[in-house]
Amino acid sequence: MLTREQLAQKFQETVDLGGVQILLQGGLNPKLPIGWYEDLFRWMKANFPLAIHGLSPEEVRYIAELEGMSLREVIERLIAAGLDSIPGGGAEILDDEIRYKISPLKCSTDTWLDVMREAHGLGLRTTATMVFGFGEEPRHIVSHFERLRALQDETAGFTAFICWPFQAEGTRLKLHDDTTAMRYLRIFALARLYLDNFPSLQVSWPTMGPEVGQVGLRFGGNDFGSAMIEENVVSQAGAIFKLGAPDIERYIRAAGFQPRRRNMRYERLAAA
Repeated sequence: MLTREQLAQKFQETVDLGGVQILLQGGLNPKLPIGWYEDLFRWMKANFPLAIHGLSPEEVRYIAELEGMSLREVIERLIAAGLDSIPGGGAEILDDEIRYKISPLKCSTDTWLDVMREAHGLGLRTTATMVFGFGEEPRHIVSHFERLRALQDETAGFTAFICWPFQAEGTRLKLHDDTTAMRYLRIFALARLYLDNFPSLQVSWPTMGPEVGQVGLRFGGNDFGSAMIEENVVSQAGAIFKLGAPDIERYIRAAGFQPRRRNMRYERLAAA
């Protein structure tokens, strides 16, 4: 676990580089009650001008279970402490036939969606994700899209959709599926057609590389994602790409588009 001093160094580095937001996820720890997160968020807000994009639905679900609280109560308390938005991690494939096969201890499809529904109802905006390449069938992918589109019709709380193929290296799961760039681009383009109520689709250059990300902008993407100073999730599974803001802007221009900086709510920011 990182100390406050280590966190302060990382947060200050982000501020110094012109960053406006931190993506904060840390897994499931039975020794960390909700009060620990509240203290952390209040400390962050008191010391750094950064928005907190934090805690996936699985983490929110786990805190609720640990504390014997409802999902809504947990999210309300986290908002009061400084939470600004929730990332869409842990979605994998939103079909329990696949979820129980690849991650039986994670929350169900309905619970993942319930967390997002409660967050949207409380005014938070969230992202939605999909990880494919587990041997799922087209019907599972369509089911994932349908569940997301239905919730977006209900709440309009998702700001963006991001998908990427399963990264098998560094995990105990074996790769038995097509995770090529071509399949990624086909599924990404299908998402643009199916998720017609999602305002933004973000390319996944951290897993696919910036060149595939450039092509993704022509396959329905309108967001190249955020700069990455440090990443400790997909990198553990084998993805190694990292880009700073100037690099991202260079790739966007080279693809024939004009870069614009934004926050989590997709409000445009002044150029750095």
